[in-house]
Amino acid sequence: MAIALLLTALFVCISSLVLRALNQLWFKPRRIRSVLYKQGIRGPRPSFPFGNIPEMQKMQFSIKIPSDAQQHVHHNWVPSIFPYLHKWEKKYGPIYMYSTGSKQHLYVSDPNLLRGIKQHNTLDLGKPTYLGKPLQPLLGDGIIRSNGQHWANQKKIIAPEFFLNKVMGMVSLMLESTMKIMKEWESRIQEVGEDSNVLDMSIDKDLKTLSRDIISRACLSSSYAQGNQIFEKISLMQEALSKPSLLFGFLNFRFLPFNNDKKIWNLRREVDSMLLEIVRHRQSGGGVHNAQKDLLQVLLESAAAANNGKHTPKTERFVLDNCRTIYFVGSETTSLTASWTLMLLSLHPEWQERLRAEIIGICGDHDRHELHRCLQDMDTLSKLKMLTMVIQESLRLYAPAVLTPRQALANMKLGDLDVPQDMIIWIATASLHRDPKNWGPDANEFKPERFANGVTEACKFPNAYLPFGFGSRLCIGQTFAMMELKIVLSLLLSKFSFSLSPNYHHSPVLKMVLVPEHGINLLVRRV
Repeated sequence: MAIALLLTALFVCISSLVLRALNQLWFKPRRIRSVLYKQGIRGPRPSFPFGNIPEMQKMQFSIKIPSDAQQHVHHNWVPSIFPYLHKWEKKYGPIYMYSTGSKQHLYVSDPNLLRGIKQHNTLDLGKPTYLGKPLQPLLGDGIIRSNGQHWANQKKIIAPEFFLNKVMGMVSLMLESTMKIMKEWESRIQEVGEDSNVLDMSIDKDLKTLSRDIISRACLSSSYAQGNQIFEKISLMQEALSKPSLLFGFLNFRFLPFNNDKKIWNLRREVDSMLLEIVRHRQSGGGVHNAQKDLLQVLLESAAAANNGKHTPKTERFVLDNCRTIYFVGSETTSLTASWTLMLLSLHPEWQERLRAEIIGICGDHDRHELHRCLQDMDTLSKLKMLTMVIQESLRLYAPAVLTPRQALANMKLGDLDVPQDMIIWIATASLHRDPKNWGPDANEFKPERFANGVTEACKFPNAYLPFGFGSRLCIGQTFAMMELKIVLSLLLSKFSFSLSPNYHHSPVLKMVLVPEHGINLLVRRV
């Protein structure tokens, strides 16, 4: 009798697990897809249990780099990074669905549907939850990864620290950090000798160092030197997390820790240990001594206030998660945009000359100290119209974020489309930025003049230009980033000219953000 009861219980338990697995892998995905299918949305047919993953992997691994890739620089790199998305868009149109295992995805490169998505500003449209676990070591539960009220509370704390009035107070340190890099470059060019007076260098490395120094001083009142190890370990985490399986969702099928997972979590512990030293030094009274609080101080005070003035493990997690986020996003995205911009200007020396003429016309042909004083004035920065056009065009062609993900956390109406709960939406930023129906037949060409009258006049559907995201989750650091780009590029272009190095190999790849696989090698000369 006892054995019979035990066997019955075991059968019920196994049956329950099987039914649960079938619901997760078969019935629920079919229900989600049927909602969109009835509305005319199509896509590649998924196979059980991996969906379209085998097809995606086959297309990705079959990509061949052209033999002239080193000499020929083209700006339509989307088919080489996302061959499956590109092929399916050509077959099914700008809106289609596909599957990665139990996850159902909606691809969107249609400006009209995008408008409906942008108008939906409730907390029910958030970041994909399935990406949360693999990105946890890097971003934790910080503002980039969180959803719902937890995200809203963090935005309320952090966003004001990047308002224009606060960013204006950071201009001086942006100038100081850039001047330091300029002196290094001048010294290295001098070491080369007067005969050549040209330096062949990988500028993206130096610009990353510069951006790291700026974000450290602006937000954490520390220098790049102090946070150097933190930055390097975060870069290693980024590299380890930059696997195709992250977007495929294949990590959902893994239950045991692999070597790469252990490496990532060890790096996370090392980063947090170093950040804790900075945090506890600040808690003990060290660090900021001026009237304006930095972001770290604001995070500490907000976390303590939420816990009745106590510093608990929960408050430490909140601070550490957002410090890691700021270190990664604040330094990586801006340095990449500056690097891609200088690469584009190397291909178009006529635009370099125009920008120098604009800077001289506004600030005069003075030494760098006079230029420093000139660029401290906000009115001066707002007059750099052509520089703004160049940055906007660079962000159109090489925005760090090539896909913008969202997840329907509840059933919702987006434009004319009924979207079921748990559908993952991928807004194809890079494709939207290259749509000839929106930008014209020269959509894959570098033409800053298209932004001469602003974004609203640059294309047919201005809402489809979203280098900083959109809606309530628009990048909170947009003002900071644009200010930094204007200052860095103004100073560098005023004293140096750039041309493409013979060692440059054009190969944009996705490593969470769009990066140059082989660096950006340019020839740098003193003007």
